[in-house]
Amino acid sequence: MPEISTSVSSRVFYRKVGSGPVIVLLHGFPLSGLLWQNVWEELSRSYTVIVPDFPGSGNSVLEQETSIADMAECVYAILEHEGIGKAVIAGHSMGGYVAFAFAGMYPEKIMGLSLVHSIPLADDEEKVKTRLKSIALIQKGGKETFISQMIPNLFSASFKLSNPLMVKEQVTEAMKTDEAGMVNFYRAMIGRKDTSYVLDKATFPVQWIIGSDDNVIYFKKILEQCYKSNINFVTFYHNCGHMSMVEAPDRLISDFKIFIDQSNFYNKP
Repeated sequence: MPEISTSVSSRVFYRKVGSGPVIVLLHGFPLSGLLWQNVWEELSRSYTVIVPDFPGSGNSVLEQETSIADMAECVYAILEHEGIGKAVIAGHSMGGYVAFAFAGMYPEKIMGLSLVHSIPLADDEEKVKTRLKSIALIQKGGKETFISQMIPNLFSASFKLSNPLMVKEQVTEAMKTDEAGMVNFYRAMIGRKDTSYVLDKATFPVQWIIGSDDNVIYFKKILEQCYKSNINFVTFYHNCGHMSMVEAPDRLISDFKIFIDQSNFYNKP
């Protein structure tokens, strides 16, 4: 699989499969691009799918403090390396923060913006305090405790009950991200700015994937953002938490396909 060197990392790894219109899938914290493995194969039958690992996760190297904007720069570097003009940028949770940053920095590159359980707002004071406590726990050697508590909370109660092995798989994957990577991601999220202006200025379609049982970002908080851009595709997943790519991959694939096709239509000359 390809990798490139960027201004913040000598090795940024990404997967590239399929052909056709491009969708870039950006993973959330504290996982890697493998988060999307249940959806990329089917999408690749009709589209080019690019799935990066942010520095500090998967096969990408963390060599210095890396901000949300720096991660967006890595996405831009990948698109430039591949000679891609425009793409649908889809981000899950933290990946959504990167997607918003990318859209603010490079709007000409956006064919469509898909937010999978994510919002443009910066952390409030309470969220910052919670992240700082988590950083302290991780730095004191409590990564395993943190992950074992945090990951199950990403899923709806019904999914956890009926699919314990799938939840355990995500715990195992999250454990592969080392302490330095986790701390950097949390610091990057704390330091990010409000990017709501992206919605006000958007000339491209925006997709919102919302879980009714999302324990990380309350669904009403996401719904408050859905009217701000001119062209919105909003889908509400009942009995789904923060992880639709694991909890409801078939529906997410279908919604992605509709959105990519519509985004391609809106971008025709």
